[in-house]
Amino acid sequence: MLAFAPLHAVVGVAGTALAHLTALLEPIAGGVATAAAIVLFTVAVRLLLSPLTVAQVRGERRRAALAPQVRELQRRYANDPTRLQSELFALYRSAGANPVAGCLPMLLQAPFLLVTYRLFSTTEGGTGLLDERLAGVPLGHHFGDGLVGAAGPLFALLLTALAVLAWLASRRMRRAAAGPGAGTPVAAGGGSARDGDGAAAGLPGAALLGRLLPLLPYTTVLVAPVLPLAALLYLVTTTAWTALEQAVLRRPQAGPANAATARR
Repeated sequence: MLAFAPLHAVVGVAGTALAHLTALLEPIAGGVATAAAIVLFTVAVRLLLSPLTVAQVRGERRRAALAPQVRELQRRYANDPTRLQSELFALYRSAGANPVAGCLPMLLQAPFLLVTYRLFSTTEGGTGLLDERLAGVPLGHHFGDGLVGAAGPLFALLLTALAVLAWLASRRMRRAAAGPGAGTPVAAGGGSARDGDGAAAGLPGAALLGRLLPLLPYTTVLVAPVLPLAALLYLVTTTAWTALEQAVLRRPQAGPANAATARR
């Protein structure tokens, strides 16, 4: 039990904050105040992590800009894989482009999801949140508890939304892998990768990583059935935020030629 003491304290603080936010929203949101508080809590978490996501996208653009140098290194050290790997890592390090930096925003969300899970699966928070409902379904209700009444349509809606968002994320990652920057390694937020040639082929395990990362978004669909409704709502909100964030941050940027055309 001592090993979970820090987590217990964090869950208590989060529960108190969520309860206060629910009280503030009740005059406006009424019976869905707690669900609205969870959505706002999720948005606040993502706003805190947004600088990391921006840095991730910038890093991916740096790696894309390095593609000509990467190809030259691959040509020069085609018969010396060890030297090629060393030179590639040195190149990325000098440019400040970390191939695995994209995993950080996703990993940092895990504690928040765990806190939400504990709040609505146990009485740790001590705030009575387990009694709150959405469309008549307790926010602590699990998929395995049954799908009678409103629970069936509600879980079906959230799981469908999660599946669609996972498909969009996977498609984006696959398109990035086949796009102009395909010579650079994939980042978990949706960079690019390619088997066979490109920078990813020169990094240890990158080819396998490039095949697995487009499947990563679907893990949210696999995890969802074991989560309480509140944590599922958090998961859908944060996944939707990711889709919106990626659409905004990865808008095609006008190059010099496009900019000149636009001015005419």
